[in-house]
Amino acid sequence: MKIEFERLNHIMLCIPEGAEEAARAFYGNVLGLRELTDMGYPLPNGAIWFQMGDIELHIRAEHSSELSQRHPAFEIKNLEAARELLEKNGIAIRNDSPIPDRKRFSFRDPFGNRIELIEML
Repeated sequence: MKIEFERLNHIMLCIPEGAEEAARAFYGNVLGLRELTDMGYPLPNGAIWFQMGDIELHIRAEHSSELSQRHPAFEIKNLEAARELLEKNGIAIRNDSPIPDRKRFSFRDPFGNRIELIEML
C-alpha cells in the first residue's frame, strides 16, 4: 500500500502574535494575493488564508516553540489508508481541528517537520 498523493494543497507560515495586519499588508498589498474571507465557515485557529495560484497560503500567529506548526499540506486520495500505514510504522497521528470540506490529520517526520495530509470531501 502507498499513499496516493494528488497535489500540494497549501503551505502554512507562522507570524508573531499580533502581526496579523502586517501580514495582510505584506501578502495582500505587496505580493498582491487575494485574501480568502468568505469560506462559509470560520477559519481554524484565527488563520488568514490567501489564494496563491492553484494552492492556498495559510498564515497563523504562533508562540515561539521548539516544534513549529509551519507545514506543507498534501491532498491525497486515501486518507484512512494513509493513517493506517503511518500508524503501522509507529508514526503518531494528530487529528487537526475540523474544516467542513475536508478530512485531515498531521504527523511529524523523524526530523520534527510537521506534514498535513488532506482528503477533500
